[in-house]
Amino acid sequence: MNPLTLNNALFAPLFTDATVAAAFSTERTLAAFIAFEAALAEALAELGLATPEKADAAAAAIRAFRPDLDRLAAATTDDGLPVPDFVAQLKAHVGDDLKGLVHVGATSQDLIDTATVLALRDVSDHLAAGLTRLSAHLTDLEARFGSNAMMARTRMQAALAFTVADRLATWRLPLDGHLARLAALRPGLERIQFGGAVGDRRFPDGQGEALARSMAERLGLAPALRAWHAMRESFAEYAGWLSLVTGSLGKIGADICLMAQQGVEEIGFAAAGKSSAMPHKQNPVRAELLVAFARFNAGELAGMHHALVHEQERSGAAWALEWMTLPGMAMTTAAAIARAEELLATVNRIGAPR
Repeated sequence: MNPLTLNNALFAPLFTDATVAAAFSTERTLAAFIAFEAALAEALAELGLATPEKADAAAAAIRAFRPDLDRLAAATTDDGLPVPDFVAQLKAHVGDDLKGLVHVGATSQDLIDTATVLALRDVSDHLAAGLTRLSAHLTDLEARFGSNAMMARTRMQAALAFTVADRLATWRLPLDGHLARLAALRPGLERIQFGGAVGDRRFPDGQGEALARSMAERLGLAPALRAWHAMRESFAEYAGWLSLVTGSLGKIGADICLMAQQGVEEIGFAAAGKSSAMPHKQNPVRAELLVAFARFNAGELAGMHHALVHEQERSGAAWALEWMTLPGMAMTTAAAIARAEELLATVNRIGAPR
């Protein structure tokens, strides 16, 4: 998302969400890196590839690690990613006796992809809770106003009379469908990434598969049949889901904008946006934002589909495109849900009583 909307205090309240920002924060990313490396050390002992005493000492030292962020940032500009210097600092921290248990059989993409998955797990919980609340808001509006009469409109022209409940159903049912879709796609998304240098999980004694399963269990993730370094369908599918959600909320926003027009006035609010020049106006600002969010995510989705093209075993370009795109889409979706909740909470009239 554009830095103007993320970092400018005048605009950020409209476009940001604290939970999503925290999920992708420096602190949470580093915590995920540390959790990955600690799980790896402990898995080595479970499979007999390290002594329990040494693995426990390594895991404890790893969990106590706090990197030099200034050095890490400087190295990232040279390396193109933070993992090489993170691992170098971590090995120095644990010492010569334990560094052989750090990052064994792993590669940078394993850490970054796993950290992304862990972030998306938290984001998905947050978005699912928001969609559940929105569905409840719409059920409440139907109970309050559903029997009221209103004009159905096709191609923005008056068609036939129907009820408010008919309009609200087209708002609520897609949200319920999105919750079901999210539940179905999460198992394929929330998977460990562990493949090593070229994604083949080549490891001494042929225990790469068992190592990945052990790490996945420790991190609360699903195992993956093999590393998915160059198979990015789960991220693209998730991005598509984000765009579907904002698209449905955008439809609600577009409908409300039309319903609120002077001369139509099929909906009323306890509060609405002020105009700096025309005090008689009440601008449907939150409804307009829902339309903007839908269009933003629809445009960004193309970037995630471009990122499906990972050349051969790994692509730096496609991978970086994901970093630029997916967090912004998640942030946009969370902001859309928040603005929709605020909007629906202010509705005090829909349609005309019979």
